[in-house]
Amino acid sequence: MIRKHMLISGDVQGVGFRYRANYVAQSLGLTGYVRNRYDGKVELEVQGDRDSISRFLGMVDAGSFIHIDDIESKEIGLVEDERSFKVLHSL
Repeated sequence: MIRKHMLISGDVQGVGFRYRANYVAQSLGLTGYVRNRYDGKVELEVQGDRDSISRFLGMVDAGSFIHIDDIESKEIGLVEDERSFKVLHSL
């Protein structure tokens, strides 16, 4: 089990990225959150097994209008007792 914090840039705002990420995360049993940032990037934290997180990114990037140019990613500590993946308000 791992948790990753990511900043994603590209065509990721106004194209359904957050809601696709939410749907995919829930379908894979992942937890965490996603939100838009005012600098045009999307921030997310995702927690689960390494293989599911890799599949998550591929499935999100497969959205019709979504195009990921860059991902800044780092592993962070796990969040205990987190039960779902959420779409948060912009930061």
